[in-house]
Amino acid sequence: MSFQIRPQREFLVQPALPAPLSRLAELAHNLLWVWDREIRSMFRRLDPVEWRASSHNPVRMLGQVSQATLEKAAADARFVTMYRRACEKFDAYMASAPAMTGKVIAYFSMEYGLAEALPVYSGGLGVLSGDHMKGASDLAMPLVGVGLLYQKGYFRQSLNPDGWQIEKSPDNDFYTLPLSEVKASDGRDLLIDVPMPGGDVLAKVWLIQVGRVKLYMLDTNIPQNSTAEMRDITEQLYGGDSTTRIRQEIVLGIGGLRALRAMGYEPTVYHMNEGHSAFLALERIRVLMASYGLSFEEALETCRSNNVFTTHTPVPAGIDLFDAGLMHHYFNEYCSRTGFSIEQLLSLGRRNPHDQGEPFSMAILAIKASCWRNGVSRLHGEVSRQMWSDLWPSLPAAEVPITYVTNGVHIRSWLNGDLVQVYDNYLQPDWRDKATDPDTWKHVDDVPDHELWEAHKKRKRQLISFVRGRVLQGAQQRKASSLEIRRLNEALDPDVFTIGFARRFATYKRATLMLRDLGRLKRLLTNNRMPVQILIAGKAHPRDVPGKTLIREIFQLSRDPEIANRLIFIEDYSIAVARELVHGVDVWLNNPRRGEEACGTSGMKAGINGVLNLSILDGWFDESDDVSGGWAIGDREHYSDDQDDMHNSSLLSMLENEIVPLYYSAREDDVPHEWVRRMKQSIKALTPQYDARRMLDDYDRLLYTPAHELRAETRGGNFARSRQHAAWDRNIRAAWHNVRFLDFGGAPAGAVLSGHALPLHALVELHGLEPVDVRVEAVIGRVDAGGILKDTEIVGLQAAEQHGSAWLFRCDYSPQQTGRLGCAFRVSSNHFDHPLTRPTDALLKWG
Repeated sequence: MSFQIRPQREFLVQPALPAPLSRLAELAHNLLWVWDREIRSMFRRLDPVEWRASSHNPVRMLGQVSQATLEKAAADARFVTMYRRACEKFDAYMASAPAMTGKVIAYFSMEYGLAEALPVYSGGLGVLSGDHMKGASDLAMPLVGVGLLYQKGYFRQSLNPDGWQIEKSPDNDFYTLPLSEVKASDGRDLLIDVPMPGGDVLAKVWLIQVGRVKLYMLDTNIPQNSTAEMRDITEQLYGGDSTTRIRQEIVLGIGGLRALRAMGYEPTVYHMNEGHSAFLALERIRVLMASYGLSFEEALETCRSNNVFTTHTPVPAGIDLFDAGLMHHYFNEYCSRTGFSIEQLLSLGRRNPHDQGEPFSMAILAIKASCWRNGVSRLHGEVSRQMWSDLWPSLPAAEVPITYVTNGVHIRSWLNGDLVQVYDNYLQPDWRDKATDPDTWKHVDDVPDHELWEAHKKRKRQLISFVRGRVLQGAQQRKASSLEIRRLNEALDPDVFTIGFARRFATYKRATLMLRDLGRLKRLLTNNRMPVQILIAGKAHPRDVPGKTLIREIFQLSRDPEIANRLIFIEDYSIAVARELVHGVDVWLNNPRRGEEACGTSGMKAGINGVLNLSILDGWFDESDDVSGGWAIGDREHYSDDQDDMHNSSLLSMLENEIVPLYYSAREDDVPHEWVRRMKQSIKALTPQYDARRMLDDYDRLLYTPAHELRAETRGGNFARSRQHAAWDRNIRAAWHNVRFLDFGGAPAGAVLSGHALPLHALVELHGLEPVDVRVEAVIGRVDAGGILKDTEIVGLQAAEQHGSAWLFRCDYSPQQTGRLGCAFRVSSNHFDHPLTRPTDALLKWG
């Protein structure tokens, strides 16, 4: 390696802004410009060339724009007026910043997809986290985010001449990104000690201002960390092996919590977005034990009360697992400082706490250390309850305490500008503020069909131009032939029906489903009267060889002379590519194996732009297929291997016989009115339902506020509730083996009339426990052909009279169903306040 010069001193040079434009840097460093068109337009107007060259990053642009350009803009009354309006808009928005007192939510995520200018995300999880932050900002929700700042972010994708994915990871220059260093009280960089074997690692704290809310990012690539091993912890998102991953998750969970404490935050709710940050529960337990003298059990009970865990993973293979040896290496010393044992720690991450060979699961840690748990769509809630039902082995899957909050998208970040102009002309003036109200969108019917169609056609033309530029750039980089360059320059036609498919190339998403009957697909694409073109984009994880193989298969097919101009793979999928696609295609295709797509949000983004969905009944679409204006592939059966051919046939049949003919149907004034009617239906139904603010309202109502309130109850009287509960739990467990049913009944010999009272009773031996210590319940439902209770409801029985050490519990039940019903009796420890807060170790026996 040749000689390299390292600096002896470092200093930061900032642009010298003219006085009339003195707040440009302030505006650039707040991501409000991502979704505020006036602020963004002002930056674009300053220097359109540098705006494009900077990848729409105003901080970088201000560092590159010439002083002459700045002075010229300061002397231009038109630009100064535009700048002042942007400042007024900014000030009006920021005037409603949330007070970080009372209820405060700390939101932890491994990645955040906020803007293409901040490449610290990989895909859907990160974009959702970014939209969560933006939605919280719009609602002025008292929320603070925590994440990791990656030196290389996620990889940039290119394809070699054979179509094999190549990954490159350029370094991020943090000083040209819209973020700033957080300073300690002494004016120096705020550094956080994070425990690691052999010595602490230091993490520097950076701030990303997301509108009204703050997002703090931790960075270990600093000179104060003496070894490359320490500095490289935050080098790359989802890079390295399990050792790298456990280090990153220690920095995120433990370091993130310490960073919030160092800055004076006292969150009342902790939200773990996926299990990556679950080590924060261990740090919370440590702090509670050290600060308030609580035992491990008391601290765990207190910690659980206000932890929220969101799972996004519908298959076990997606869960982070660490072997026991790795956990011992990284947490032996940590445990020795805290007062709880490594065995206690490991038990929190295992299905069977006593199985020393079971790996440590971050998801199980998050589940056991949280009272509040949710999936991200209605169907995913069902899948999650089934997937984790063995943590509550005596409960039916339907009662497993995992609820759901269906994801949403940040409307102002994903809605195209041409539709915004249409809405400003035809919707109520306050439509932006009332986007979650379905009544707001009734006025979409007032938009003339030709105006909505022309707005869509304009976006489609822009998409075609964008895609041609991207594929030509990729072809030139891999030194494609002049013939291929000419072909790509003529590829795609804005008048042709266009399908979009873009997502992570995991095999369960079935990117090549449509290729299973290649001859039929080719006939569809090359139909002279009703041609079709398909745009595909996506990345495979660097170690996902099957995913890379799918990309190569599609790329090679795209070079088939028969369909070369009708099938295009777009390299380096990103927020920028996604935005163009969901704005401009005609139909958005989604065909995963049913039950394996937790939610999916790309179809929501398409739908709010009037792009019709063609999807498997999975994730969010399972809730909205009948109102979306789009089409469903298959039915609600769970996936089996023989469904691939069936779904392929169904997909192609709908395209051939219904969807494509509808698009090309006879048009008055060159407008396909029935298609536009479906576009309006999509906009009206999906926009209010999948606005991120609806998602945030659901989180607040179902999880954040109950967690905040339970935290207050748990901490009252110097944690009296937690202390008493720990003692009570020990007594319950000591007596539980003697608790049993002595008698139960209530079902009469003959038929019962619906609506008439049916007396139920259960005599339970409590062995010295009080009736208040237990819950006695009847589970009543329809008896199916296999003798199993279905469609059950839970009916509580009340203590009526004592019989020695046993108690008789009774209730009257009036059945509303008719037919063959049955009931089963059970007794459980009265261990929880709300059905969602039932812990994994709650005691339960059936009669």
